[in-house]
Amino acid sequence: MARLDVWLWSVRLFKTRSMATNAVRGGHVRLNGDPVKPARVIKPGDRVTVKEPGWVREFEVVQLLTKRVGHTVAIEAYVDRSPERPSHLSVPVGRRDRGAGRPTKRDRRAIDHLIGRDERDHLPDEDWHP
Repeated sequence: MARLDVWLWSVRLFKTRSMATNAVRGGHVRLNGDPVKPARVIKPGDRVTVKEPGWVREFEVVQLLTKRVGHTVAIEAYVDRSPERPSHLSVPVGRRDRGAGRPTKRDRRAIDHLIGRDERDHLPDEDWHP
């Protein structure tokens, strides 16, 4: 027997058990399509649905765990039946080489152009007076 919140934490879907508990209480986690409480007992074969910003992840319980385990053991405890992650959530983050320092004015303008930000977006409005 394993509680839903403990299982979510032990298979590393949430960083802390309290985060898993709060997600279940907040309605972000469903068991077999139904809203449940954190102490609900789960069994192999159950389907767990976790809402994340922008998409919904679905898992099938294969093995019950009550203690937090490493990643290699954790991924064997469930089958991920989630749809493909939306591409707008997988935007690469701009990174600079270590020690490169601040971007130059030219680099900053290129970054602003790439992001789609107007050069004047960071300036105050014309009618603004301190």
